[in-house]
Parts: sequence; C-alpha cells; structure tokens
Amino acid sequence: MPASEPRVLFVNLPVRDLAASVEFFTRLGFAFDRRFTDDFASCLVLSDQAYVMLLARPFFAGFTTRPVADAFAQTEAILALSARSREEVDALVDRALELGGAVATAPNDQGFMYGRSFHDLDGHAWEVMWMEPAAVG
Repeated sequence: MPASEPRVLFVNLPVRDLAASVEFFTRLGFAFDRRFTDDFASCLVLSDQAYVMLLARPFFAGFTTRPVADAFAQTEAILALSARSREEVDALVDRALELGGAVATAPNDQGFMYGRSFHDLDGHAWEVMWMEPAAVG
C-alpha cells in the first residue's frame, strides 16, 4: 500500500442483540453498508475510511482465542468520534441517552475542546468530541 493511500479502519465490536444495536445506531443517524451485513454482522459507517463491524457475540468469539470482554464490567476500548460543533456533541450524546445508552463520564470542557461520552447498549464506551479548528492547525 503506497504511503499516500489512506488506510481504512474496521473496528469489530461484539453485541448481544444485533438487531437492537443496528436500530440504536440507525436512530442516532448512522448508516450501514449492506454489502457487509448479514445475520451475524452489520457494518456501521462512520466515514469512507472508518467502519464499525457490529458482530453477534458468538460470531465475534470465533475470531479470537481469548475470552470476549464484557464491556459492562471492563473497558476494552474508548471509541472517539469527532463532531462538527459543540452542539453536535450534545445532540448526539443526548440522543444516545434517550435511546437507552448510559453516561460514561462527565462532560470534558477545556474551552478549545469539548467532549461527552456514553456507553452503548452493549456497554461499549463512545466519546464524541469537538475541537476548535484553530487549535488543530
């Protein structure tokens, strides 16, 4: 792969109820790529370079020799997602909470950067953050 060609990221997450997880993220406004979706997996599209494969727990377990973590008891990862504005951070997290998600941590407001986090229906930690464009450049 040439260095100038961006890599594509696929994050794989185990879920207890695939249909409920798909509905949760669909109602949050995310799309799914039906080419990578069947009875055992569904491909949540974050961007044209980043995807989250929601895998039924038994199917997910087939890809590892280690026990599958219980995201309600341990944190296996924090999935950070950018937002276009502070308002978009609040809207997305508020909607996730309305749909059955849970607060993960208190809001983090550093002025130039703002973020909030939630746990999805399977306990996976998601952080939604906005950063002042001038702070990035």
